[in-house]
Amino acid sequence: MISLKKVDFFLVIPIFFLISLSVLILNSISPYLFPNYYLYILTSVVLFVIFSNLDYEIISFFSRYIYWFSIFLLVLVLFVGKITRGSIRWIPLGSFSIQPAEIVRPFLIIFWANYLASKKLTIKRFAFLLVLFFLPVSLILIQPSLGVSILTAVSFLGVVFSLPIDKKKIFLPLFFIVLAVPLIYSFLAPYQKQRIKTFLSPTADPFGAGYNSIQSMMAVGAGQFFGRGLGKGVQTQLQFLPEKHTDFVFAAIAEEMGFVGSLLVLFAYLFLFWRLAALISETKSVSVRAFISGLFFTLLVQVFVNIGMNMGIVPVTGITLPLLSAGGSSLISIMISLGLVNGISKRK
Repeated sequence: MISLKKVDFFLVIPIFFLISLSVLILNSISPYLFPNYYLYILTSVVLFVIFSNLDYEIISFFSRYIYWFSIFLLVLVLFVGKITRGSIRWIPLGSFSIQPAEIVRPFLIIFWANYLASKKLTIKRFAFLLVLFFLPVSLILIQPSLGVSILTAVSFLGVVFSLPIDKKKIFLPLFFIVLAVPLIYSFLAPYQKQRIKTFLSPTADPFGAGYNSIQSMMAVGAGQFFGRGLGKGVQTQLQFLPEKHTDFVFAAIAEEMGFVGSLLVLFAYLFLFWRLAALISETKSVSVRAFISGLFFTLLVQVFVNIGMNMGIVPVTGITLPLLSAGGSSLISIMISLGLVNGISKRK
């Protein structure tokens, strides 16, 4: 077990506040998730404790082998995964399932951080790194999982821009990546293209493509200051709000707990981001700083995009709200990452 001396309370308090709030709201809007979801929570907490006691440098030393094992898992899911709504993202394990694309994300960040920090960055070395970046992202896009692939790309950029390297050397490759966006759009699934069009004009098809976004904004506004009360949300309890336990959990919180509940969520995230930013500035290890930076930017974008799509200011992408949405694999992935950060914090 982890002792109190090995706990960064500035990190742990917002984490477990958000998880507790998640249990409260999910029991209200989607009680059928329980008791099974408790197993995911318990597993994530155990893994948080385990990775808090592991030395980051040891994991970093084996990051090359972990990277290729991650690639193996991403390939494996394409052959043995369970097809759900036209996507093949989950590997069934009895009555439960795991999403490898989520589980491998913290280990990909460790690998990229170690790769960039171990030797001087040259154009040739960075070009090879791009290959090592596009390989897992491409496998995730094939599933398809646009949201997770975006988060994986964000974590990579967070690692790159945290390092003391000449940024001019990477602008040209990144410029070509930006130019490839139209090509990437052509490979998107029809429903993903429709989400982008719906974002630009959600009212064009209020009972079709724009339904999710409209219902979410209605739920956010309906909660007013104190909310309708747990179990009393009209949009959530009467099934008007789709994917209320995952993509639109913030809208459910806003309706049932109001502005006050939403503000508590935002304060918890701000507290968590403040702690991560402080650790980035305090650490002397280049690799550790790159890892925490990759995690920081990933969580920041994840929170911004999820809350933004709940309020109709960004397209619906299927990105969950960290520690709050019902996503077992996502929760496990984040808790592994934060467990490593907790261990780093107490050893620095």
